[in-house]
Amino acid sequence: QVQLVESGGGLVQAGGSLSLSCAAAGSIVSIDPMGWYRQAPGKQRELVAVITRGGSTNYADSVKGRFTISRDNAKNTVYLQMNSLKPEDTAVYYCNAAVVSHSGGYYRALELWGQGTQVTVFS
Repeated sequence: QVQLVESGGGLVQAGGSLSLSCAAAGSIVSIDPMGWYRQAPGKQRELVAVITRGGSTNYADSVKGRFTISRDNAKNTVYLQMNSLKPEDTAVYYCNAAVVSHSGGYYRALELWGQGTQVTVFS
């Protein structure tokens, strides 16, 4: 079984920083891309940032210049460093990954989501 396990998040004052991490575990052949989404109360889930195995990145306009996504391919882990946080960044943050797994002689293409972690920014 392949799964994503998130850690990090929490409560921080506006202007502060938080970091998130997400590790993929299981019989993994490849993971590409990996990314972060967020969902605020009453709103749809939106893309925050995504990174390919080769290191190419894409960010939502609302977080450009403040958030940095990175990954450690050897550890199958993606990170999100969030600086200059604003109250509007408050949301549940979800890790996402496109995974190819190998188990029982079969290859499977999976889209996985982490369990979600709360980020709350107060002013």
